[in-house]
Amino acid sequence: MSTYQIDTSHSSAQFKVRHMMIANVKGEFDKVSGTVNFDPANPTASSVDATVDVATISTRDEQRDGHLKSGDFLDAEKYPHITFKSKKVTASGADSFNLVGDLTIHGVSKEVTLHVEELTAEAKDPWGNMRRGASAKTKINRKEFGMEFNVALEAGGFLVGEDVDIHLDIEMIKQA
Repeated sequence: MSTYQIDTSHSSAQFKVRHMMIANVKGEFDKVSGTVNFDPANPTASSVDATVDVATISTRDEQRDGHLKSGDFLDAEKYPHITFKSKKVTASGADSFNLVGDLTIHGVSKEVTLHVEELTAEAKDPWGNMRRGASAKTKINRKEFGMEFNVALEAGGFLVGEDVDIHLDIEMIKQA
């Protein structure tokens, strides 16, 4: 079993959600940290414990970012972190896995499955560190995490979609 630290400066969590029933709005969290325990001989024994800093949200619109940090959505003051703690890992291909675990957003924990689409081979960086990368995705319903805010539109539908697509790009550094 090898232990890796998530490299915060080379990792991110992105999301997209439908806006006004017209188009998707994308955003990301710039600070993802945590630990990955990975056993290449027995991937099902692996685990992930990750934290996202809610204050690092960016949608390229300061006013929208402020609203997303408010009590209407993430309530960053009361719930400064989003966390994921895996409970089970299953292989879904040669270098792909399903991580079942508890995702906690806005103080609400729900079991979700992260689909790890790619796990790169371990490689040595120019400074002698061993690294791996991974990409994963899932979809959640924001209302299941207590984020109920919405506005009905005159033409029908709502201002903000319920489904949120989440995509993670993680780079990890092997620990001694």
